Amino acid sequence: MMLIRTYVAASAIEGVGMFAAEPIRKGASIWRLDPDFDRLIPMDKYEAAPPPLKELLDRYAYPSPDRPGFMVYEVDNGRFMNHSATPNTDFSQYGGATATRDIAAGEEITCDYGEFFEDFERLHLATA
Repeated sequence: MMLIRTYVAASAIEGVGMFAAEPIRKGASIWRLDPDFDRLIPMDKYEAAPPPLKELLDRYAYPSPDRPGFMVYEVDNGRFMNHSATPNTDFSQYGGATATRDIAAGEEITCDYGEFFEDFERLHLATA
């Protein structure tokens, strides 16, 4: 669940992205796992899902780092956060994230998908 005000807009990185709606200070908590807003979807339900839903989850969900057999789907703007090799957030401690530097209002908020999606680089390279 995002702990900061954000909005979704066109991104130079990929399609749309999530942007800061207010200045964010370095070290600020920006996200925490909240089962009420971050849905855990069993892989068997994902596998049985109709194609349009499966496509949505392929784009916006990721394998749960601490719950094998589940995917995480964020229902807030967090699902629009794009990957960066030089992100302005730190998701290395599962269950929470912080800003690694001051982030200006209007700046895109990015993360390193590899911090919470172990096979991201391998899958990214295979589909690039």
